Amino acid sequence: MIYQTQKIYFLLKYKTFYLAIVLLVVSSCNKVEKNDNFIEQNNSSYSLVKYAKGFDIQVFDTYKKLIIKSPYPGAKNQQEFILINKEKQNESEQIDKNTIVIPLKKIVATSTTHIPMLELINEENTLIGFPNIDYITSSKTVDLINKKNIIDVGNEQNFNTEILLTLQPDAVIGFTMGNTSKMYKTISSNGIPVIFNGDWLEEAPLGRAEWIKFFGALYDKDVMADSIFNEIETKYINAKKIASKAKRIPTILTGILYKDKWNLPAGESFTAQLYKDANTNYLWKDSKGQGSLVLSIESVFDKALKADYWIGSGYFTNLNELANANEYYTEFEAFKNKNIYTFSKKRGVNGGVIYFELAAIQPHIVLRDLIKVTHPELLPDYEPYFLKKLDE
Repeated sequence: MIYQTQKIYFLLKYKTFYLAIVLLVVSSCNKVEKNDNFIEQNNSSYSLVKYAKGFDIQVFDTYKKLIIKSPYPGAKNQQEFILINKEKQNESEQIDKNTIVIPLKKIVATSTTHIPMLELINEENTLIGFPNIDYITSSKTVDLINKKNIIDVGNEQNFNTEILLTLQPDAVIGFTMGNTSKMYKTISSNGIPVIFNGDWLEEAPLGRAEWIKFFGALYDKDVMADSIFNEIETKYINAKKIASKAKRIPTILTGILYKDKWNLPAGESFTAQLYKDANTNYLWKDSKGQGSLVLSIESVFDKALKADYWIGSGYFTNLNELANANEYYTEFEAFKNKNIYTFSKKRGVNGGVIYFELAAIQPHIVLRDLIKVTHPELLPDYEPYFLKKLDE
């Protein structure tokens, strides 16, 4: 593992002139938002986060502050939690609703992207509840499900709160599209912290992978999580350097029709960044947004009819299925040249798509897959892991 020395920053430094002014400054700066018991003044701190924009971890002498900057799209307010280890806690520091004692012992997670991150830091055994457990692809976690160690708590946006409250997890790692969820408010009002994980909103693939440090903080395994991420970072950067040697930059179409509208990644999404780092020309790279674009078939035709590659063709696993679904698909040059690739062929034990679970924490593998497909000469001996060609 590669370890990276972290820089220490000084958060606050005061110059005093009169005792009255000192007391005033202390009283006004003695607060962490929603928790008056932790004193940040004269307490050195540093951040553990390098790429991710959606969260931060600030480390102080006796505690950490976990800040969720983007809990959901368009969020105007952020979440802040004080993380304390009882062994490091001062007697004067009291626990309130925004203080979480770490390491966590029991959690409910809500996205399959959380599963491999828990496994990498050896904390999958703390997962006691999950919605739609059939979507999980990891054999290690599926084995825990089969042993009844993990309970299905319903739909990800409509938990069976009665079951969840019975489980009494230390925290729920949430996923939401907005702040109107009564379900999460019910959970929180019963004294269970709901911490939103917004890894899917990151623009940079390495920013998304860096959310492993989010779990590292909650389990007091910061050094371990940082080491894992540093290795991913090194491999990703090395793959990007390989891609930069390409002599030709192919054009890329992606996405699929859904109810007569074509859905594909926006130009500021982590997927668009992957195409860029693979040294390809993603045809919607200049569009705005981090999520998806919803386009007419005509506009996609105008821009991508002659695209060199079509990557990400939904759940279709062969060309015949694609042609039978819609005759328009057969008009694209990528279809005619059989240059269509999918992430959906590789499935877990229950049929879930492995890419959706693992890709967030393995962007270096996704990048190498893209390089192999679009610049095969650069990785002659590499076999793509996620990305598979549609055959007939």
